[in-house]
Formats: sequence, structure tokens, C-alpha cells
Amino acid sequence: MFGTLKEDIRVVFERDPAARSAMETLIACPGLHAILLHRLNHWLWTKKLYLIARFSAHVARFLTGVEIHPGATMGRRLFIDHGMGIVIGETSEIGDDCSIYHGVTLGGTTWQKGKRHPTLKNGVIIGAGAKVLGPVTLGVNSRVGSNAVVIKDVPDYATVVGIPGHVITKKSKTEEETKEAQREAMAKKIGFDAYGGSKDMPDPIQNALDAVLDHMHKVDKEIEELKKRPDKG
Repeated sequence: MFGTLKEDIRVVFERDPAARSAMETLIACPGLHAILLHRLNHWLWTKKLYLIARFSAHVARFLTGVEIHPGATMGRRLFIDHGMGIVIGETSEIGDDCSIYHGVTLGGTTWQKGKRHPTLKNGVIIGAGAKVLGPVTLGVNSRVGSNAVVIKDVPDYATVVGIPGHVITKKSKTEEETKEAQREAMAKKIGFDAYGGSKDMPDPIQNALDAVLDHMHKVDKEIEELKKRPDKG
């Protein structure tokens, strides 16, 4: 139990630059409180102490502003930032190393019993205000942009934005690393440094730059192939 608590506190330090001490985190971090209380409530739920679990979850909601049904399951090293307004439904499943920001809803789209809430694989990040609805699956290391509404499955390593949510990047880790290396090589070749601030640039701008560099890489490759052809004249 104490090992899990230390792990939960360490995660806050890793992902929240405002965290300054373990004691401050322990007494003044509502996201951490919500997670710790849910672990207790879920244990009560698994012991079929449903009424006590639901009442305890109600108290936790009052104290933290985070509503997590005691039937929901969560993995290790979950990070909830700020937390206010988060709603996590009964059949939600959250993997390891996920991050959820304030105002997020993991909700259902039917009144029928059974699996009706989302499943988050390992490493998922959901931005503030996003809504993930229904028994959809968010793949490993996928990202959901702020205020997006997701109603379909999201592939591994994909980024989803908009209403309804649509995928703006969809690559495997290997493909993404290869593309990034190609873009860096092309940028150096033409004397253009697009990567000093690329991680902080808005998506439309970065996407346009990536498209230009990808096209230039393609043209450069075709020119090299033409040079290798024997002279037919």
C-alpha cells in the first residue's frame, strides 16, 4: 500500500511542474486524493459492499470535485491534474501511465447494462474538457485534444481533435521516428531549423511544415533515382 502511495506521489512530481514537496502533494492535490479514495471505494465494490462504496464515492466527489464510479477500474501511475469536473463511469477501464485533465468525461451512450464506458490503454492522455463516450477503446499512447468529443475507437499512437473527434496523426512509433528523422535531415540540408520549437507550435502550422518537408524529401529521393539512371541519349 505504501509503495503504491509513493508511486502515486512520484507521478505527480513527474507530470506537474507546480509540485514542490511530497507533503504539499499529499495534502493539497485533489487529483491524488480522488485516486486514493477510489482505490478504497473500488475495493469495497469488489467485496460487494455496494451501498458503502457508492456513499464513499459520493463523499469523495464532494471533497475533490472528481466523480469516479467505484466500479471503474484503473491501472498504476494514473495522473489527474486539477480534477474538477471529471466524470468516470462504472464500466470505464484505465490502463497504466494515463493522464486525465479537468473537465473530462468518460461516459456512456446507452441506458443498457453491460460494458458502456471507454477503455483507455496504457499511456493515454486526455486533454481538458474532452468527452470520450461509449464502449470505445483509446489505443496505447494515444492523445485526445482539449474539448474533443470521441465516439469511435482511436488507434495506437494517434492524436484526436475536434467535434466529433477525428484523427490528425496516425503512425506507429517506428513510422513516426522514421518520418521525424527524415524531416530533420531535410531541414538541415536546406538550412532550415523547424524543430527548435516544433513541439510548442499549433497543429496547423506544424502540419504544414511537416507536409512541405515530406514533399521535399520525396522530390529529393526521385531526383537521386533519376541521377542513377543510365544516359539513354
